[in-house]
Order: sequence, then C-alpha cells, then structure tokens
Amino acid sequence: MSTDGLIVVDKSGGMTSHDVVARIRRLAKTRRVGHGGTLDPMATGVLVIGVGRATRLLTYVIGAGKSYTGTIRLGQATVTDDAEGDVIATTPAGQVTDDAIRGALTALTGEIDQVPSAVSAIKIDGQRAYKRVRDGESVELPARRVTISRLEVLAIRRTEPDVVDVDIDVTCSSGTYIRAIARDAGLALGVGGHLTALRRTAVGGFTLAEAATLDELEQRAPDVVNLPLDAAADRFFTRREATPDEARVLAHGGPLDPAGLAGPYAVFGPSGGLIAIVSERDGRARAEIVLAPA
Repeated sequence: MSTDGLIVVDKSGGMTSHDVVARIRRLAKTRRVGHGGTLDPMATGVLVIGVGRATRLLTYVIGAGKSYTGTIRLGQATVTDDAEGDVIATTPAGQVTDDAIRGALTALTGEIDQVPSAVSAIKIDGQRAYKRVRDGESVELPARRVTISRLEVLAIRRTEPDVVDVDIDVTCSSGTYIRAIARDAGLALGVGGHLTALRRTAVGGFTLAEAATLDELEQRAPDVVNLPLDAAADRFFTRREATPDEARVLAHGGPLDPAGLAGPYAVFGPSGGLIAIVSERDGRARAEIVLAPA
C-alpha cells in the first residue's frame, strides 16, 4: 500500500475528479483517497489527491488560492457557461473592441460578488444544482464573495467570424468559477460568453511543475505518493517544533502553550514526524486534527 501523503495529478480532459480518485485507489491499493477541489470534466491540470491520513489535509487544500489559464469565447452563451453545454444564444461579437474586452475583464477583478454557474455542484436543499437544471428546473444561485487577484489577458484572437476568443491567466480565491467570469464578461459586452478551455496551473503552492499524469503514475504504482504526509504538511503550513513532553500531550489531543504563530500551523515532534495541525485561540494552542500514528 502507498504511504500516507499527497499526489499532485495533472488531470486530463474528459474525466471527472471522482474518476481520478477511483484510478488512484486502484494504483495505491487503498480506499482511503480523496481530492482537494473539484475540476470539471472539460478542465485539465492540477488536482491534489490525498492518500491515507493525508486525506485529512484536503480541507485546507480545498480552501487554498488557485491559478488557471483559460479561453473565453465571446459571441455565444451556453447553458453550462462552458463548451460542455448547448448554445442558448448567439450574438455577433466581431465589432467588440479589444479595449472593451479588457475593460469588461478588469471590472471583474478584485473582491467581487460572483453568482456561480447554475450547472454546478453547489447543493440546493440537499440536491446538486446541476441535477436540478438537468431535471428542467430554473436555478438561481445566490452570489458569493470571491477575490480575483489577477486576471491577465494573454491574447485576443479573431480567427472566426462573429466570435472572439480571449486567452486569460487568472489567480483567484477558492470558490471562484472561471466559467462565471466568461459568462459575466459576455453579459457586460452584450454578446454572451462561455469558457472553451480551462487548465488549472496551481493550487496553493502545488503547481504543474511537480504534477504527474495518471499514465505516469501507472508506471510507478503502487509508489504513487510524491509528497509524504510530513513533507506535505511542511510545504503547506508554518512549522512548529514540539518538545518530547509537548509531543505526548498533543498526540493525545491536549492543548499546548501558544507560540504566537498565525494558524493553522503544523506541529512536528522531536523525531521530525507530524503530530497535528494546530490553531491558537483563547490563550491555548489546540489541535484541529491529530495526525500522529495511533
């Protein structure tokens, strides 16, 4: 069985995040596998997978900032806001100027209230929004506050009549929908828009540079973990060293004296092994999750 840890996968198009999890379960020979943030089937790129005890780190991975490259097609709106859905409106976009396109995208940067795509995995009364849409319901999701810290236009291409393709590079907070950016830019320009390509280039500090495709992982199975648990926590969190006494207390769920560190942070024992992820509150350092082996 594989060691506990994280795998940075370069997901290929046409598969769900759950498909990747199922494949890793087979390769790693364990059922205890999860992912740190869904990628749509159309999308490719960084998908962080947790194996064994490292699945408990995924809640922090999910909340990390993310970066993407993508292509917006102006002139067509789709039911899913991406190329997976049927075109529901067509408006010639050839007359839209480059300056207007850049202005519409600039208006979508910073801290904004973004309405997620109706065809999304968000639950409404216990049921996924995309299922309600597929069942014929009209779904309106509430806006959520997201931060788009960088939205760079890489290229504006006019290779087909009546549509304009815009290549973008985005860094944003967790919960941001890139296809909603495409939709909203199209709405602002009055021509409609949808996403035709999406590649996630980073999740937190995990980038494509260290990602492996499933075919590459297949070649080295079952040794598929590229960041063992201790190394993964050291990469993702501020590090605190515990004394032997502190390590014993924390391993049993007890609190420590605060160290004045902004949390959550990782506490390691004298032997270098990860004990827990800790945050400080009410004058004590308390474990959010204990990861020391039982």
